[in-house]
Amino acid sequence: MSATTQSPAGKQPGTGKGTGKTTGANRAGSRGGTTELVSWKAGVGLGLLAILGTVLFGFLANTKSAGFRIAEARDPNASSTAAWITLAVALAAAAYVGFRWISQRREGGGVDRWIPATTIAAIVVLGLAALGVARVEKITVPSMVFGWICSVLLLALAAYACFLTVQRRKVPAWVGGSFAVVFLAGFMIWIVAGGRDPEPSISLAGLMAGAVTLAVPLVFGSLSGVLCERAGVVNIAIEGQLLLGAFSAAVVATVTGNVYAGLFSAAVAGALVSLVLAVVSIKYLVNQIIVGVVLNVLISGLTSFLFSTLLTADPEHLNKPGRLQAVDIPFLADIPIIGPILFRQSLVGYLMYVAVIVVYVGLFHTKWGLRVRAVGEHPQAADTVGINVNRTRFINVLMGGAIAGIGGSFFTLVSVDAFSKDMSGGRGYIALAAMIFGRWNPIGAFLAALLFGFADNLQSIITIIGSPVPSQFMAMLPYALTVIAVAGLVGRSRPPAADGIPYVKG
Repeated sequence: MSATTQSPAGKQPGTGKGTGKTTGANRAGSRGGTTELVSWKAGVGLGLLAILGTVLFGFLANTKSAGFRIAEARDPNASSTAAWITLAVALAAAAYVGFRWISQRREGGGVDRWIPATTIAAIVVLGLAALGVARVEKITVPSMVFGWICSVLLLALAAYACFLTVQRRKVPAWVGGSFAVVFLAGFMIWIVAGGRDPEPSISLAGLMAGAVTLAVPLVFGSLSGVLCERAGVVNIAIEGQLLLGAFSAAVVATVTGNVYAGLFSAAVAGALVSLVLAVVSIKYLVNQIIVGVVLNVLISGLTSFLFSTLLTADPEHLNKPGRLQAVDIPFLADIPIIGPILFRQSLVGYLMYVAVIVVYVGLFHTKWGLRVRAVGEHPQAADTVGINVNRTRFINVLMGGAIAGIGGSFFTLVSVDAFSKDMSGGRGYIALAAMIFGRWNPIGAFLAALLFGFADNLQSIITIIGSPVPSQFMAMLPYALTVIAVAGLVGRSRPPAADGIPYVKG
């Protein structure tokens, strides 16, 4: 169900810089004009989650305390210096961006989209840097008290969302973001406090570092999906691209004795899978989903056959690729908490950061990206202005395959130093879910992939500490969140309009 508001006559909602000043008239319900729908989905969804959180974190809370250990620095002096510098930079950044945010709100115009996220990120970095400056080694939180605090906050945010909907006002993004942070904090305290020890604890830095590492192939796979689907091609073959990339990286790196040659061959292997997908689905108009599923099955069978007949027969010369070692970035790697997580990565990990930035900037801040998005949304209109629709789709699918192939090299060049049957383990499909949860946006897909990696790492940790929460629940949770996102309970999640629809030039 929904509530409606009336916009002023002669004006469309959301147009012009002064939109914020006419909001009051819209809420009061001026006569005439168009009708704007205000959905109840956000209020209902947050309300149900708040009730669930109250039951878990409040009524079912453990009386024990939960501990979160902070990783110790390799070089205390360098870490202390980096912490002070990071604290100063984060404080200045938070103050500047926060000032910009408040100034734009006072002027009555819209706030730049990057300002709220940047402000929150600066505040988070500021807090972590403060922990490093204070040299905090462990944070202990009483589960019962913190659980009830989180429950009250969740209920308050859900009630505020329902109040805004009753008032025929849209629920702002900060409400959902704050709700997610509080729910995650309460959930973590509840899980850790359920451990078998008198005062159970986990390594916070280890948890986050493991989440980033496990998310690397998911990020590459989701970026591949974003590139393809933004151009209008459904890429179900991400699983096959990851798997063939892993196989190619292992064999080529072993034969040549060069891990970088293996990394390059992984990109080529992923592009070859995409070449088949592009030719069959774009040129011959075969259903894209069927082609993707067939390619996944084909590559799984092919790599399993080659592994059984060739690699196992001579593993020393065909399946010993070596590893890409982690590389520390000077100064950044010494930042407490943040540094070991983000800046002690392998080459594939650093390529992940570069790929996210390049794809985001390319899609949303270049002429090429505008053309790609036009092809994915309205290919007929793109064709009328001189854009070659099928060629654009073809190039994007090839680029997406190359990116997914690099992600596949993570399995054999970083995670382990040998190829095994179906070692991608369905992560191509998880990458698709991350892409959907991230709303076909490179930054959103990156954050969603981190969520999946976080859940994957957390299920191993709760098994170690003896938490009563089943590990299968943690493995299921990101998929449940994806379903919630697609259902629209936390906002609209809409694919490109021409996604999966072949284009025939008329």
